[in-house]
Amino acid sequence: MHDKPLLKSVGELLRRRHGPARAAGRSGQEGFALDSAMVSDFIAGTLGSQDEERLAGDVAEMLPHHWDLPTKSVEALTPLMDHFGSQQKLMAWLDDHPGRPRLTARIYVLLGHLDQYSEDHAVLAAVRHARAQDPYPDGLRGYLTPDTNDATLGGLASRIEELLGDNREKDATALALATADWLRRAARNAEAPDADVREMGELMGHMHQDISEAAPST
Repeated sequence: MHDKPLLKSVGELLRRRHGPARAAGRSGQEGFALDSAMVSDFIAGTLGSQDEERLAGDVAEMLPHHWDLPTKSVEALTPLMDHFGSQQKLMAWLDDHPGRPRLTARIYVLLGHLDQYSEDHAVLAAVRHARAQDPYPDGLRGYLTPDTNDATLGGLASRIEELLGDNREKDATALALATADWLRRAARNAEAPDADVREMGELMGHMHQDISEAAPST
């Protein structure tokens, strides 16, 4: 993955909630668990490479359900989070493992930026301008809210995360790519874009490439 998106990620990548809470147990959260012995061995640096791949896969599967994981799952995940020291470092570790872990990491970096840009007035102005030209771009119809406001980008992020949580990786990937491409074009076509908007467009270009490279094969 390009260094820039991770380096530019600020704050939380495991996301603030936008919209109504998911129903408890909707996707079998009670069945999620991390092997505590495996976590301990990883932290100690004694876990084998195959078991580390398995651990990364288990973590990637759990992350979209971090809102409502059972207590035992949270207790198992906490030492791992403490070991890495930041969500960015956790994502960088997941990115080292191909398949679902890498895809999950790259999508979560995108989601973190969508939440961040939800509060950027210049970015929202560029988004409003883009929607004035094309209210529902390809790939986003059925996902975009009618009005463009500070919940628009966070709402897209929530839908992407829900698709991941429902094990619809290809749909989550398609929506993530459509979102990144739309915002990249919105930045390019913005009226008198400021530095934040230009940076957003550049980042979205990086994210589109990174997610494309990690996307599941058709």
